[in-house]
Amino acid sequence: MAAKSVVQFEMMDELLTNLGGVSPNRVRMTPTPGTATVRDVARLLDRHKRKFELVDGTLVEKIMGLQESVVAMELGGILREWNRAAGNLGMLAGADGPFHLMKKLVRIPDVSFTNWDRLPNRKVPTEPVPNVNPDLAVEVLSEGNTRKEMERKLKEYFLSEIEVVWFIDPKKRTVQVYTSPDKMTELSEADTLTGGDVLPGFSVPVSRLFVDLGDAPKPKTKKKR
Repeated sequence: MAAKSVVQFEMMDELLTNLGGVSPNRVRMTPTPGTATVRDVARLLDRHKRKFELVDGTLVEKIMGLQESVVAMELGGILREWNRAAGNLGMLAGADGPFHLMKKLVRIPDVSFTNWDRLPNRKVPTEPVPNVNPDLAVEVLSEGNTRKEMERKLKEYFLSEIEVVWFIDPKKRTVQVYTSPDKMTELSEADTLTGGDVLPGFSVPVSRLFVDLGDAPKPKTKKKR
């Protein structure tokens, strides 16, 4: 029997660096980092309220605070209205919808859209963690997300042939629209978010995504000495 391919690190800091500098509090130690599988992701979905993504065989907690959840729900509702009006073009999933994107990689976008043509028999998969790549992946940024973590996730999304990625920042009230890892347009509350070829006819003011969050926090000013 061939030996299993396991990503191993001698020191914890090497593991955390590989994962994008995430907090060690987000890394599950059982199964041993590097040995976890898609089955472990599915098993934990049933047994824990905490959600874990699979990165190089390591289980990393997917974090989301209340504000991020509110924004994701708002966007999900808007996308559901668009999808129905457009004639049900695909499958919408929320922050409990994991995707097995590549070997030893499971990601859980906060919101996703998958055209029916990408799905077997044009139906919702029955597997808890299907081997499916969405057309659109949306990440609502949390304070615990690191820049390196999100850069890695962005590259992985496009390597797995996802067409568009949105990074929504509730703190800055912005949406970063990526059509490749190095091609991005940043939208503010004064702009309109559109769906392009992936979501034909979709359009929403960016400000609507944050409507339940109240006024944006004012930037802090430095005190004069």
